[in-house]
Amino acid sequence: MLKQRVVTALVLVVIFLGALFGLSPYGFALFAGGAILLAFREWANLSALGRLPSFVYLLVAAGAITGMFQYLGLASLSVQLELLKPLLLAACLWWAIALLLVQGYPSSAILWGSWAVRLVMGAFVLLPPWLALAWLVTLEGGRWLVIVVILAVACADIGAYFCGRAFGRRKLAPEVSPGKTLEGFVGGILAVMLVISVVIALSPSQRHVWLEWAIVMFFTVLAAALGDLLESMIKRHRGVKDSGTILPGHGGLLDRLDSLCAALPVFSLLYLLLIHSQP
Repeated sequence: MLKQRVVTALVLVVIFLGALFGLSPYGFALFAGGAILLAFREWANLSALGRLPSFVYLLVAAGAITGMFQYLGLASLSVQLELLKPLLLAACLWWAIALLLVQGYPSSAILWGSWAVRLVMGAFVLLPPWLALAWLVTLEGGRWLVIVVILAVACADIGAYFCGRAFGRRKLAPEVSPGKTLEGFVGGILAVMLVISVVIALSPSQRHVWLEWAIVMFFTVLAAALGDLLESMIKRHRGVKDSGTILPGHGGLLDRLDSLCAALPVFSLLYLLLIHSQP
């Protein structure tokens, strides 16, 4: 099983990096859109789709992606920031609501327990990360910003794992994910803060915005943990361990993207507000 997980992870890394650095921003947006549609398919299964055929849900999702692509000017790589900001802000507000749902589980299931509501939730979970990716790669150095988010999420996971094993006592969300502890969560945040401090110290051009980067990464890590917990809540309610079987040894694509689904839009909004506008 471990060998299978490692091989799958390596293949995913090669495919992703090849698309990120080998494709044009337009091509990468299409690549990311395809991945998101696969995630929508898994979300439909997690939602215990009712009488609505899954292909209809996917068509609506594809239409939403195409609409945002044209509406924001992504096709011409001239993104209208005054249109982008409200969409990213709406995504962040959704994750604030999601926090309340996770904290209130299982009682909160009365609000989102129906398949129709969960389908709508899927749009708020999966469309914003695609939007964030499609915008970031249009920026100068934007591909590296995508790597920064991914590495931050990975670093938080590693820090949480080791701190949780060493010091974990208090459960973070016992009804949703009994294995996660508050100590591990704090350890993950501290690990990311340490790494970003070292990176900024080695980057003279970014030292004047150290505080801004710290704020961005702090809330990005918080969002990543929430994304993971939200998917765990949906899976627990559905009574399944994984979101799918498309990735041998890992489960479904959503199982690998859950943290990034929340981290990417939060990072993008804060980066846009705090750092992108800096001289």
